[in-house]
Amino acid sequence: MSIGHTLLGLLESGPRHGYDLKRTFDERFGQDRPLHYGQVYSTMSRLLKNGLVEVDGVESEGGPERKRYAITDAGITDVSQWLAQPEKPEPYLQSTLYTKVVLALLTGRSAADLLDTQRSAHLRTMRILTDRKRQGDLADQLICDHALFHLEADLRWLELTSARLDQLAKVVAP
Repeated sequence: MSIGHTLLGLLESGPRHGYDLKRTFDERFGQDRPLHYGQVYSTMSRLLKNGLVEVDGVESEGGPERKRYAITDAGITDVSQWLAQPEKPEPYLQSTLYTKVVLALLTGRSAADLLDTQRSAHLRTMRILTDRKRQGDLADQLICDHALFHLEADLRWLELTSARLDQLAKVVAP
């Protein structure tokens, strides 16, 4: 995810302080991975330097100074271009899981046990996400669906690999 573009997009609704940007980001996109304040301010500093945002005001209200940022026309153009670009589909051709299976076979360890352990971990995560999806709002349901579909694809791969372990063992560890 492009944090800079996301923060720019959030600024399109109006000027905000870094704290407000972090809070809104975390509510909308960062429930599982909230932003650190330092990340927000370093990103805003970079966006300011690149002319994509400007300081709309500084307030102190009895505490430290807080800058209010506003998106510039160049920032709006940048977000528009980013939104128009399709994300590169990730083919997962260099999978850590595949590497572990091959290394297990090469080193005489049980690849079947590795696959069973991984299957259990995937199913446990799927149960957690399914429960979260049932309790969540539409945004949470959609992000959980995205993750669940990827986990389902992984499970299909785990089953296929389990069925072909003998063949794979002959190929990688002759």
